[in-house]
Amino acid sequence: MKSDIGGTPALLLAALVAAAVFGAAVWLWPRLAGSGVRPVLGRAGLQLAITLTAGSALLLAVNSSYGFYGSWRDLFSLRREDPVPAGADVSARAALLVRGTHSWRHAGTDDPAVIGRIEAVTVRGARSGLSGQGYVYLPPQYVHASAGRRAEFPVVLALSGFPSTPGVLVDRLRYPQLALEAVRAGRMRPAVLVLMTPTVAPPRDTQCVDVPGGPQAETFFARDLRAVVSSHYGLTRDARGWGAMGNSVGGYCALKLALRTPDAYRAAAALSAPYAAVRDADTGDLFGGDAGRERGEDLLWRLRNLPQPPVSLLVASSRKGEHQYPATLEFIDAVRSPARVSSIVLASGGHNYETWAREVPPALEWLVGRLSPPGESSGGPAAGPGPTRR
Repeated sequence: MKSDIGGTPALLLAALVAAAVFGAAVWLWPRLAGSGVRPVLGRAGLQLAITLTAGSALLLAVNSSYGFYGSWRDLFSLRREDPVPAGADVSARAALLVRGTHSWRHAGTDDPAVIGRIEAVTVRGARSGLSGQGYVYLPPQYVHASAGRRAEFPVVLALSGFPSTPGVLVDRLRYPQLALEAVRAGRMRPAVLVLMTPTVAPPRDTQCVDVPGGPQAETFFARDLRAVVSSHYGLTRDARGWGAMGNSVGGYCALKLALRTPDAYRAAAALSAPYAAVRDADTGDLFGGDAGRERGEDLLWRLRNLPQPPVSLLVASSRKGEHQYPATLEFIDAVRSPARVSSIVLASGGHNYETWAREVPPALEWLVGRLSPPGESSGGPAAGPGPTRR
């Protein structure tokens, strides 16, 4: 799926149209002087046309920078499900529906036996009652493995921010491509990637919270997703083989899943993450007015006031350009044994996809290095990219 919202062709076309409309307005304005109905309507129409075309170009430029949506299909699928292929099992019992295979190429080939396979899936949760769409990347080693060996592959849940779609994880942050390159270079062992957005109750931003009387988003990711994906693909259910990572809100979700449900995820990496659930027009009231629930979702509060689980954590930020850098330092200082923390700190970088694209490769390699197949000790050395503190 090639990105086409805010890509060079679309953005250039929008800019040319905006410039043409502005030029036409300058040329026509003297002809629309006067106080009659026709001149007034003409001037109003020109102003509206300038606003719409310039605004469209600006929105495309912003999307190009931040990668909210990878394609027009991504934009409109955020609030609806994609059509289900003819003949697919659409019964309520279908916990994981493979909607199709994502076409992609790498290093001149599209052979799944060489580069792996990306499946477009819908996951339905039995406990939460929620469903979410995403992609599952199966590395070539998985494609070749026997059913009995597939449980040896570590599993990474990668989450985008909000608003966003799973497509940006493939097209913009290039998780499958980076994983394949790292394995070929000997920096990482093969892993299955589950690529999703934290938005499982669109259009609401649930911040991966189990909302009282509302969407049970944490249950979906901590319980339903793991059970469904493990069962369908023959993967391990051992928490030592599962890790989560993400950018922005997705990073907050990843850290929270490890700290709150270490029996589900034993390691997490967060890029530019907030450390507490926000409240705004997209979230609504996530806690039903319960201050205790809200404190429990504040990761800094948890680290300072509750026993810390035996999990490995990584946080990434920038000294210049990231407003959450001071909170990141607080988070690092608050981690105590048996938890462990590593960090990636860039000299500069904003809250955008250009920055995260620099952080994903080392973060992904670090995370997979902390996951263990059944029968092996978890973790590896505490040291990771950037300074490490216990």
